[in-house]
Amino acid sequence: MSPSHAAGRIPFASFLVFALVAPAGACGQQEATPAELEARARAIHESVITIDTHDDIPSDFATAESDPGEREGRQVTLPKMREGGLDVAFFVVYVGQTERTPENYAAARAEAIKKFEAIHRLTDEMYPDEIGFARSPEDVERLHAEGKLAAAIGVENGYSIGTDLSLLEDFHDRGAGYFGLTHIGHNDLADSSMPRDNLGDVEEEHGGVSELGARAIAEANRLGIMVDVSHSSKKTTLDAARLSKAPIIASHSAVRALADSPRNLTDEELLAIQANGGVVQIVAFDGYVKVSPEKEQALRELRENAGFESRAAATPEQREAYRAAREKINERFPGATVSDFVNHIDYAVDLIGIDHVGISSDFDGGGGVIGWRDASETFNVTLELVRRGYSEEDIRKLWGGNLLRVWREVEDVAAEIQGG
Repeated sequence: MSPSHAAGRIPFASFLVFALVAPAGACGQQEATPAELEARARAIHESVITIDTHDDIPSDFATAESDPGEREGRQVTLPKMREGGLDVAFFVVYVGQTERTPENYAAARAEAIKKFEAIHRLTDEMYPDEIGFARSPEDVERLHAEGKLAAAIGVENGYSIGTDLSLLEDFHDRGAGYFGLTHIGHNDLADSSMPRDNLGDVEEEHGGVSELGARAIAEANRLGIMVDVSHSSKKTTLDAARLSKAPIIASHSAVRALADSPRNLTDEELLAIQANGGVVQIVAFDGYVKVSPEKEQALRELRENAGFESRAAATPEQREAYRAAREKINERFPGATVSDFVNHIDYAVDLIGIDHVGISSDFDGGGGVIGWRDASETFNVTLELVRRGYSEEDIRKLWGGNLLRVWREVEDVAAEIQGG
């Protein structure tokens, strides 16, 4: 019996066949009208806690120049979260990979702290009545019960700690819920899925997780920080799943079998994360959901001519010009849809089970598909899941229940380590 059958979901293809041949009343859902399906999806969407595990922020986040309280200007804003029924956003402390020097390590740490402070400024100073900060699953549930939105923090790229593992505790104290080992380009902790030629990267530097990276994983386990393998090489992911005493996550990755991008996870990686007890947060990133060589070439040329090294280094004007140029590319090459995105969810659920799959967007970092372009359209994902026969309990797990379960287990492992 496949995991999806065990979870009570009828796979979409089978559901369509069954709907066509079953007698009236044999399957309640095939008789539902579009309006009835939408009403059911609305009820489910309002009853579950919806968590997006990867939303990027700029260096000037939570300032007058980039105010999340204003509706426009970003894919994830407080008004758009309310409109779409997105309850929790993991805002990301991202630092781009550069040459590994003491000066660059210091700059990376400073940039990371600037973003930590911005997220706390959002919740503690700017909009404390609208959104609270979540350091734990209990905080998420408390804030949701209070009717507030919740902000959590994910760290993207272990480069931000350089070679100083003591910074992991500092980041934890600042509220880091998860810690991503790599981004684009190898670092001192592990190999990336996408080496950087301009930084002199070879195909493999460490053959997966380095000795320092293994100690970083152990320290994250001790502190209660979820280890994130999105952007990591296959060997890094397999090493992390083996080395971590706690469940790991892939905070924003799609399925390699459906879209052959090095950023996506192979079946072997998916099964390793399942065996570890972790969760894969399927990402609604157009180029990872549906691969188009022509579109990838256009995007590559855009990045090469962008005029800035990373999003963090871009001016507001450069970011806006980049966004507008991306939109023109999207118009030339119509991209992936919510349906294409949920195909990746279906595949992962069928392979590794409903308890190991979640949802993410990578909004404001390039993410988005037709139908889920920003937080205001979040309901459309739930609607597509209902159309495909997922139960309310399935959807509760996908939208955040699985992530909260992993987070709790990570905290439990940390308590055991610290108590021992």
